[in-house]
Amino acid sequence: MHNICEVKDFWWLYFLAGEWIMIKTTLFAGGCFWGMEASFQQVPGVVATQVGYAGGITENPTYREVCCGETGHAETVQVTYDTDQISYQELLKAFFTSHDPTTADPNGCDFGSQYRSIVFYNDDEERKIARRMISRLTRTQEIGCIICTELTPTAVFYPAEDYHQQYYQRHGLLSDSD
Repeated sequence: MHNICEVKDFWWLYFLAGEWIMIKTTLFAGGCFWGMEASFQQVPGVVATQVGYAGGITENPTYREVCCGETGHAETVQVTYDTDQISYQELLKAFFTSHDPTTADPNGCDFGSQYRSIVFYNDDEERKIARRMISRLTRTQEIGCIICTELTPTAVFYPAEDYHQQYYQRHGLLSDSD
């Protein structure tokens, strides 16, 4: 019997402790991927993160190419989560509170299209949930201004170079107990 069963491109069933558990993967972009990854690592229900690039036209881009702004890619975090512990809507809340979604390209000290805010949705249900949240945040001005976050179908994700992965943890900026 297999312990992992891939059901769709963005979710899997894992057989663990005598039961099947649904694990999903989604992509978010919003500023520097190091900080975004560190924020998601603190969210209960997130089981893994990986930083990389998505939303552009260049295949297998490098960090240097993305920073030059000619690939069209954004610094992106791939978030893998347990659907029994956290919902997609709760992940969106974590995303919108971890960066400034009211600016188009700059985010904090970072400037350029590679730092733009994007929700990559996997299916129509995720698109609807994200659209409702963006509409609510804009309407209530809970974050302060109009949300500039792009809403885009999931793109090909290219993992970033190894030295970018788990950056905060590897450099002592985030401990396992944080």
